[in-house]
Amino acid sequence: MDGWPAAKSVLLLMAAAATWISFFLVTDASAGAVTCIRRERDALLAFKQGINDTGDELGSWQPGRQDCCRWAGITCSNVTGRVIGLDLSRRFSLVGQISPSLLSLEHLQYLNLQSTSLCGHDGRIPEFLGSLKNLRHLDLSYIYCSDTVPPQLGNLSKLEYLDLSNMEMDLIDISWLAHLPRLMYLDISYMNLSSIADWPLVVNMIPSLKDLRLSYCSLSSTNQSLTHLNLTNLQHLDLSLNYFGHPIASSWFWNVTSIEYLDLSDTSLHGPFPNALGNMTFLRQLNFYHQSFGTGNTATMTVDLKNLCDLEMIWLDGSLSSGNITEFLEKLPRCPSNRLQELKLSSNNMVGMLPNRMAHLTNLSSLDLSYNNITGAIPPWLENCTSLSYLSLSSNSLTGPIPVGIGSCTILDILDLSYNDITGAIPLGIGNFTTLRYLVLSHNLLSGHVPSKIGMLGDLIDLDLSNNNLDGLITREHMVSLKNLRHMDLSHNSFSGPLRIETGAQFLLELSLSSNYFSGHIPGSICQLRNLLVLDLSDNFLEGELPQCSHELNLVFLLLSNNGFSGKFPSSLRNYSSLAFMDLSRNNLYGTLPLWIEELVQLRFLQLSHNLLYGDIPVTISNLQHLHQLSLAGNNISGVIPESLLNLTSMAQKDPENSEDDMSAWYNNNVGKFRGVWQVVMKRQELKYGAGIFDVVGIDLSLNHLIGEIPERITSLDGLLNLNLSWNHLSGKIPAKIGAMKSIESLDLSRNNLYGEIPASLSELTFLSSLDLSYNNLTGRIPPGSQLDTIYTENPSIYTGNIGLCGPPLERNCSGNNSLEHVNQPRRDSVYEAKMFFYFGLGSGYVAGLWVVFCAMLFKKAWRVAYFRLFDKLYDKAYVFVVLTWGRINGKASTS
Repeated sequence: MDGWPAAKSVLLLMAAAATWISFFLVTDASAGAVTCIRRERDALLAFKQGINDTGDELGSWQPGRQDCCRWAGITCSNVTGRVIGLDLSRRFSLVGQISPSLLSLEHLQYLNLQSTSLCGHDGRIPEFLGSLKNLRHLDLSYIYCSDTVPPQLGNLSKLEYLDLSNMEMDLIDISWLAHLPRLMYLDISYMNLSSIADWPLVVNMIPSLKDLRLSYCSLSSTNQSLTHLNLTNLQHLDLSLNYFGHPIASSWFWNVTSIEYLDLSDTSLHGPFPNALGNMTFLRQLNFYHQSFGTGNTATMTVDLKNLCDLEMIWLDGSLSSGNITEFLEKLPRCPSNRLQELKLSSNNMVGMLPNRMAHLTNLSSLDLSYNNITGAIPPWLENCTSLSYLSLSSNSLTGPIPVGIGSCTILDILDLSYNDITGAIPLGIGNFTTLRYLVLSHNLLSGHVPSKIGMLGDLIDLDLSNNNLDGLITREHMVSLKNLRHMDLSHNSFSGPLRIETGAQFLLELSLSSNYFSGHIPGSICQLRNLLVLDLSDNFLEGELPQCSHELNLVFLLLSNNGFSGKFPSSLRNYSSLAFMDLSRNNLYGTLPLWIEELVQLRFLQLSHNLLYGDIPVTISNLQHLHQLSLAGNNISGVIPESLLNLTSMAQKDPENSEDDMSAWYNNNVGKFRGVWQVVMKRQELKYGAGIFDVVGIDLSLNHLIGEIPERITSLDGLLNLNLSWNHLSGKIPAKIGAMKSIESLDLSRNNLYGEIPASLSELTFLSSLDLSYNNLTGRIPPGSQLDTIYTENPSIYTGNIGLCGPPLERNCSGNNSLEHVNQPRRDSVYEAKMFFYFGLGSGYVAGLWVVFCAMLFKKAWRVAYFRLFDKLYDKAYVFVVLTWGRINGKASTS
């Protein structure tokens, strides 16, 4: 025993020496001490000959470079120089064949061809890959070869890692997997296994499995019975995006207590979770979101999870049919070292109130309870969640104020309390959220002033306080330090005073201040927001003209409706060449539409209704090839409808393959969630649209002084949903091919001077749900059709004021060959009688009113005195005015 310490020292020295030798072997590989074997170098060059390398990914593979261990993607043993690894993953330009020369790489352990376009000579995965006996890692994912995976891969007895995911092929046999006794990782996600019902029996024969991924494999069920469970090492199980549709409790995996990660999202498993879940003490993450798949299948969770001390994440969004939030939170893990960090329970129809004390949730970093039916107040325990970075309680029925102490959650990144009934003021402590990036308090009952400390949130990206009862001024102090702001929405409140846009947010994309009481002019500082895409100042008391910016702005949405803007059509808009949405309706703009409007080539929606514009519709408006919506209603526009409007090709139906870019997708990618509200007069009412406005195609020229005929070729605009030409002086006939406008839903031609018969093609408009032809000079039989009959049933006034119309659904019978003259004569007589009745009523009313005034003055002395005093006062003013005017005229005459 005396020699044991010495021997021990020797052993330690030998171990240290071996460690250093290994270190130098690793680090000195680049020094050329060991080079590749010539036979293997030749094999790699032969492999390259079968590849078309358009991106020069294998440019280092050259015969003149003797050491293949230095070639791209090659790994060699630092001891023997043998090629042990070939990694060509994500080299997308590699197209060609997997050469049998790889068989010369007898020591190859690692082969990764992910996301290449390499297959065998016949377009299949080559069978000879099963002869690479030393292979431990094989990745063929995202390779699109034909046929199926060769069963010869079952000969790779040393294989530990196999990834065949996203190969877009059917697997009709996976029994060969049972011959891989060392396999620990298996991913065959996004492969079709629909014909393999016994897949659990096969994977159960691989006891070494630790990670099994079968997402989106068209698996039919998971309720097979396993008499003996061999998967005692399984840690990661992903069965997401398969339609099982059976009770969740009947699944085979609940007895696999070694599972740490379980993903069952989008599987339509339903019913109550089994109590066995409470015994999976190694579980760290449970994903079970979005279960219904449109079938309504949902689950319930009443399992006690208090013993799952390793649980870190629970995602159950949109999965539960109901539940009580108080009871659910009480059953979460209660361990000394609680690790629960993420809890997502949105869209689960949960009721109840949040408990006042939840000490076991203090380590939460993400809490999402949105879109439920939770009531009561926001609990004070949220103040103690110092690890909380994401908090969403939106779309519930929460009441009461925001807790004053919520400001202690100083690492908070996202706070969303929108769509509740929260009252009171915004707490001053909100300024403590120095890391806050998203603050969304919209659609509540918040009142009072916005604390100026909100301007201290220098990291803020999104500020949404819209749809509350907030008031007061928005000052420079609120804005100047918000340098990272991208979106600000203060719309639908009671803010007042002048606009303050002195902000350091040079990258602001969206500014919405609509539906408030802001007054005065738009400040010139708006020109500093060079990246602004959306400006919504509608429904305020703003006036004056738009500021003249010295440079072009990138605005895409300009919404200024329902204000007091005046002057001619703003010439400054000529610099806004990116405009796609422009709404200047309900202002006091006057003058004619300029010819240069054609320069706004990106315009898709142009709303100029209810102003004081006059003159003709400029023909250049037809050059706006992207225009979807045109409204000039409620102006003094005159002249004829220009034939050139027929060139608005975006209002015609298109081949979906050749359609223009989706404006909605552009908005989502460049701005964010569409929050605007767009009003369109359609179907005899003012409809409000959100993101759906991107699909609305229409023309509204109503309430003007247009004359002439409706152009026959307007029917070529067969993508129109709405056409409103009412309240004008149009004459002529309704275009005979009106039935070609297959998409139209609302057609209003009322209160014009149209005559002739209603075209029979009108009954072919199958999508038509609102029609108004009233108060014209239309004659003849009404076209038959169930669609027209339905519309008439809902609104019997659609033909009113056309006394020449006859036949069903009207009670007036058609008497055969009624000529136009015969029909128009009684109409003229009736019009004359109506006019005589009008004038008789007017005269009678005047006489009656005069007698009432005379009698009152006769019996009321005070009225007589007041009347004659008023008359004397008016007489004096008139006399002075005449004398002064006459004096000016004489003075000018004498000086001339």
